[in-house]
Amino acid sequence: MPLADTQRAVRDALVTGATDRAIRLIDDGVDRRARLVIHQRHYQTSLVRALVARFPATEWLVGTEALADVAREFVRRHPPSAPCLAEYGAALPALLGDAPVATRAPYGRAFAELEWHLGVATLAVDQPALTIDALAGPDGDRVADIRLALQPGVAYLQAAWPIDTLLTLYLTGTAPATLTMDPLDVWLEVRGARGDCRVTRLSPGDWRFRLAIQSGFTLGRAAELAFTRDAAFDPGAALQAVFAAGLAAAIWPTPSEETIS
Repeated sequence: MPLADTQRAVRDALVTGATDRAIRLIDDGVDRRARLVIHQRHYQTSLVRALVARFPATEWLVGTEALADVAREFVRRHPPSAPCLAEYGAALPALLGDAPVATRAPYGRAFAELEWHLGVATLAVDQPALTIDALAGPDGDRVADIRLALQPGVAYLQAAWPIDTLLTLYLTGTAPATLTMDPLDVWLEVRGARGDCRVTRLSPGDWRFRLAIQSGFTLGRAAELAFTRDAAFDPGAALQAVFAAGLAAAIWPTPSEETIS
């Protein structure tokens, strides 16, 4: 059997449980199916363990058993597609939102998404930050047409629950014995670099402005999108805040043709 077919047979046996072809590769007289079952269990157990370890705050929130159940289903549906397990699990929060535990913790998906972004952000390395004086160059009279590249360790997410407050309870170990969560729309910025990370709650206008900049829009278009969220949005103050926070890493020369909702 060609190597590629052998690899595919072993992969199918471990990932999907289709062992017929792989069994034919084992001819040492030992119980072939039992040997494959051992490898199947090791494959699943190691990935589930890695996923649970990737979401310690979510484990605290929903419980080890509930998270492990979601992780096992995730492994079944989404086998790893890259060699680095640190990148594995980005879509797990979505599956958590459809799991039975969502009935008692409807904010679990959003919380897990926040935790994922935190983990990614802490691995980032900040670029030298620009000051607002960078806009005073040859194109300074066309600020609306400028695009900015933000720092790599920045992410933006919106949630219908105060998941940032919940994260603080976890990090400080101050959660009460019983917790009641009321819905509350929050617009969050996750910022991290070299192991450090913080979560900031933004106004809807500033959140949309920064997300649009990150998505490649010109400053003028980003301001227009921000106004759709907040009629009181102040583009001048918002732009100054971007530079004051050290978020601007570079100026891009040409506008993007991308669109976001």
